[in-house]
Order: sequence, then structure tokens, then C-alpha cells
Amino acid sequence: MRRVTITGNESGQRLDNFLLKVLSGVPRSAVYRIIRSGEVRVNSGRVRPDRRLAEGDEVRVPPVRRPDDKAPVRPPDDVLDRLRAAVIFDDPHYLALNKPAGLASHAGSGIMFGVIEAVRAWGKYDYVELCHRLDRDTSGVLLLAKSRKALLRAQGALREGKAQKRYRALLCGPWQGGSRDVDSALLKNRLSSGERFVLVDEQGKPSRSRFTPVQRFADATLCEVDIYSGRMHQIRVHAADIGHPVAGDRKYGQADDKRPLRDLGLRRTFLHAFSLRLPAVGEFAALAIESPLPPELEQFLQRLGPGR
Repeated sequence: MRRVTITGNESGQRLDNFLLKVLSGVPRSAVYRIIRSGEVRVNSGRVRPDRRLAEGDEVRVPPVRRPDDKAPVRPPDDVLDRLRAAVIFDDPHYLALNKPAGLASHAGSGIMFGVIEAVRAWGKYDYVELCHRLDRDTSGVLLLAKSRKALLRAQGALREGKAQKRYRALLCGPWQGGSRDVDSALLKNRLSSGERFVLVDEQGKPSRSRFTPVQRFADATLCEVDIYSGRMHQIRVHAADIGHPVAGDRKYGQADDKRPLRDLGLRRTFLHAFSLRLPAVGEFAALAIESPLPPELEQFLQRLGPGR
């Protein structure tokens, strides 16, 4: 039996979310079962899963058997060093990395570690959490918070549409006209294999992206993409839905559309989060972080020849 005292960084968190983090690896159903049974207590009293914790609360956490009690996998030293070199912003509130393509934001099904696990393995921060996520094959600005207050500030701005997230995406095919807004609703799905994918479906969540061409090639168009919602795989699904899939994307879009660029040697999804901006609020100053295209994407554009 453990007794955990809530700190300022955990204050305001729901009990169920707190336990899911403390009991990492334990199924959600088991976490809710021990709350309902009264095995979990806050200040010696029974509580509901949605109870908001306050600084100084004492949470009694019972022993729970995990499906796999092996120690968490420590990311290799070369991954830790690679991410140390990828730091592009560091202040008392936030840490920003230029996330490499091919590295997940966090561990998950079949993924033993991601950026957040690697940063925690540095042993440098008492508290660090992802403010948002990037797809595994997407590179660019990834923001982490060093306190719960900073985390809530960033998540609030992203949720309320007050943050500005911009991407560079190479889309297959010649683009007609100027900027185009795509507002197709998106619905998450999961295959029997466990693989996740997203469909355009009117029953899905409202989603909006704006694609603006910045450089045109014979068989492709480099676009700047603003997203006004943060749905999973949003840019990739919206791009495929309008007939211009993201170059190198192995999941969405017709293979024939992507073959000419793959034949030129593109080996990753051409999608890069190049800019993140948060407005000033309270004690937090405005935040503006940018990351240029990585060398492998710049070099691929040069292979395409001069743009129009």
C-alpha cells in the first residue's frame, strides 16, 4: 500500500487520470475497479473517479498487479544524445525539441519508448509532460511543459484555437489555384490488428485545415498548412481527401499518386511542423518557436528542380 501526497504540479488533476499515470501499464478497467471498490482513498475517504485533487491531499494507492512487471525500457544512449542535440528552446516553463522523423512522441502499442520517455530518462526535470503530439513520421516542433500550470496553459491554447500550428507538407500532384480550406469531419477507427486509422465521416469530429501553396513543381506542390483543430492524422487525411496525399505517406492516399516521388528517393513522410505560437497569458509571455526543414527534406526538394 502506498500513500502519495499531491504536489502543486498534480493539483487540479482528476483522480482517475492521476492513477492511470501512477499505475502505468495497469488496464483502465482495473483502475476504475479499485476506485469503485473503495480501495483507493483520498484523505481516508472514498471518492469518485472525477474527484479533482488538491495540493496536500493524501491518496492511498493499493498494490495492483500489472500485466507485465518488467522494468520500463530505458531508451538507448544514442537516442538520449540525439534528443539533447534536438533541443531548440528551453526556459523555466517549457522545453521544445525539433523531433526527428521516425521517433514516436510517446510509448504505445508495440513502441517501447518515445520522446517523453527519453527526456525523462535524462533525469534532469522533476516534472515534464507532452503539451501535444506529433505523428511518428512527422518531424518538427514538439513542446513539453515543465510544470502542470504550464501544461494547462499550452493545452488550453491549443484546445481553444488560440495557438497557431503551422506545417510544411509536400503534396502529390500539381495544385490548382491558391489557398484551400478543408473542413471534412474525421472519425477514428481501429483495425482488428490494432492499427489505428482515420476516416472522413460526417459522424466524426469537426476538423479544419488550410493548405496554401508556397512552391510548385511538375508532380508536387509544397504547401504551408495551418490547422485549426488537432485531430489524429488530420493533415494527412485531409490532403488525401482532396486528391493530393502527402508525399511519402504509407497509410493515406492512392499508391499511384505517390509513386513518382517515391521513385525519386523519398524515404519518409514529407510533413514537418515548422512553427508553434502561443499567446501571452498571465505570467506566461508569448511563445514563438520555429524549426526549418531538416536537411533530407531540403535535399529532396532540390532533386525536384526549380519550383514555380
